[in-house]
Amino acid sequence: MALTSPSRTDVNRSAILAHLGAQGPASRADLARMLGVSPALVTQLTKDLLADGLIQELDHSPSQGGRPARMLGVVADTARAIGVKVVADHVAFVEVSIDGSVIRSATEPFDALSTLAVTNLVELARTFIDGGGDTPLLGIGVGIPGTVDEQGVGVIDSTQLGWNQVPLGAALRRSLGLPVVVDNNVNALSMAERLFGQGRSCPDFLVVTIGTGVGAGIVSGGSVLRGRSGGAGDVGHIPVTDGGPLCQCGNHGCLEAFVGESALIARAAEAGVITPDEPIAAVTRAAVDGDQRARDIFADAGHLLGRTLAGVVNVLDPELVVVLGEGVAAWEFWAPGFESALRASLVPGKRGVEVAVETWQDDRWAQGAAALVLATSFDSDGVAGEQGRLVRERLVANSRIPEGVSR
Repeated sequence: MALTSPSRTDVNRSAILAHLGAQGPASRADLARMLGVSPALVTQLTKDLLADGLIQELDHSPSQGGRPARMLGVVADTARAIGVKVVADHVAFVEVSIDGSVIRSATEPFDALSTLAVTNLVELARTFIDGGGDTPLLGIGVGIPGTVDEQGVGVIDSTQLGWNQVPLGAALRRSLGLPVVVDNNVNALSMAERLFGQGRSCPDFLVVTIGTGVGAGIVSGGSVLRGRSGGAGDVGHIPVTDGGPLCQCGNHGCLEAFVGESALIARAAEAGVITPDEPIAAVTRAAVDGDQRARDIFADAGHLLGRTLAGVVNVLDPELVVVLGEGVAAWEFWAPGFESALRASLVPGKRGVEVAVETWQDDRWAQGAAALVLATSFDSDGVAGEQGRLVRERLVANSRIPEGVSR
């Protein structure tokens, strides 16, 4: 994998900030080893970050007989970003520092089907922003369960939210006067995993979310793949059978129509495990209490998920699969069906792929949205368009050197 790719180099700059913020001070040699890049590249990247005032040199590390290594640490109060996760019935907000550390968070009720949904979302965002500190704000990242045309435009199509061609990015920019970057929420979460999570040392991995729907983020060569219209990774709509139940997308027999939250509730109600108006948590409680019918429902869902993802792994060849989302609350009951079906359906050379299951946290999704802004700060490929340029201008304006001055 070439390390001279502009997008990979720029993500590595963000990754250096994320690593120093999450793990504490490190030497240049430590960073090169942990991030899997050359010492020469780390030296150049850290030189630029030092000049921009985003990191600082600290004390030397203890010597083992050789020359002591100079430690580097992040200047966390240089700038901040806001992350927003939008779902049908609530909105989660986080404020993060330049290293991705969460400073504060909030969750507010929200009705995506309201005719005033966008107006209400703008006001909720304004209220959260007004509660922050004085550190310069780079911009707002928004994660949406749906398809986003371009990060820097932010027109939304989402069956989960009932939105069709909603110009959310423009509405937020116009009302708040800040750069706004919008993307599919799983893509945003994948960037957070790349910068702050298990993907820091793994350039090729797959993020799979289970819950209301089923989604995936594809990271290849350190970059999140969006596809032509931002819809790459929509594994929930892989057709797994002819006919089958109606999916919210309008097709029949999609994976999500069998293993999404609504499908599991419907099956549990048909089996008499719960009443139709009870939530998925009631199905999980029944499984915990030993109800074999509930356990079979989750195991069957796990089997179908595992078999389907095996096909995705066979095609994409990731080093790691990260599973998370609301649905992992019942993962102990999904796991027996999932693990056996996944391994049995993988080609021999891929059967050792690592699967990591992470505890679901709402603010992690919002942190992923904020990561869209932090990664945009070093996006020379122009994925976020004009909004990326505005974010970079704000970053430079608050660094130690004026724009246009040579380092």
